[in-house]
Amino acid sequence: MVLLFCGCATTKPSAGPRPFAFYQDTFAYANETVWDYHVDPFTGKTTHTRNEPAPVYSLHCFVVARSARQFFQHARFDPNLPVSDAATYRRLIKRVVSVDPGRELLEPGKIVIPGYSNLFTFSKAQEKLLKSECGGAWQSYFQRGHWRMIFPFSRHHQEKMAAQLVAGIKQNLPPVVHVVQFPELGINHAVVLFAARETESEIEFTAYDPNSPALPLQMVFNRARRKFILPATHYFAGGRVDVYQIYYRWDY
Repeated sequence: MVLLFCGCATTKPSAGPRPFAFYQDTFAYANETVWDYHVDPFTGKTTHTRNEPAPVYSLHCFVVARSARQFFQHARFDPNLPVSDAATYRRLIKRVVSVDPGRELLEPGKIVIPGYSNLFTFSKAQEKLLKSECGGAWQSYFQRGHWRMIFPFSRHHQEKMAAQLVAGIKQNLPPVVHVVQFPELGINHAVVLFAARETESEIEFTAYDPNSPALPLQMVFNRARRKFILPATHYFAGGRVDVYQIYYRWDY
């Protein structure tokens, strides 16, 4: 099991060489939602109906968020090399996502992706391959840190978590976080945080949301209440959420 999780990785990551960039380190395609959500503007109650036609790529939010972090940390894109064939890209994608996202490949060992300048352009051109090779929907259900959400989140824990997330962003190590309401599961989602703006009253986090690749998502930590607040989206009515970092140690 140790060999399986560690693979060809080295030690825990040190500070990264550059920040995570939207439209560069993100996927061009979306994790589609199974349901079409409707929020009553007067009561705030959310109802849902099945999307028709049924989505062909859904329930992959954890896979997409994790893979974005893996490509950011373990791959190097070289647009000066010629575009390769499907078999080569399939092999390279498998190598990237086989390295634990909580580990680091040193620069000489980074996996070179030829023919493209970044993940966004790569995923526009090779969408089908990436969707098939980054991982199945079952990996979202069996993410190793899911055990944590069943235990209460104290305000002290969330305060410490906010500080931990800011520290990771400042080190250019974009945290992947599980955003959840439990046990009602009003939301059960994964995003990648890549920027944080701090004031006396709050921390405004900017995130890559696998469900919405066109625009960044904003999430606020209220210092006085020691709570995370997620605004309304097309799949969530908005409100308080619990947040914790995943894919950063062996049990998360």
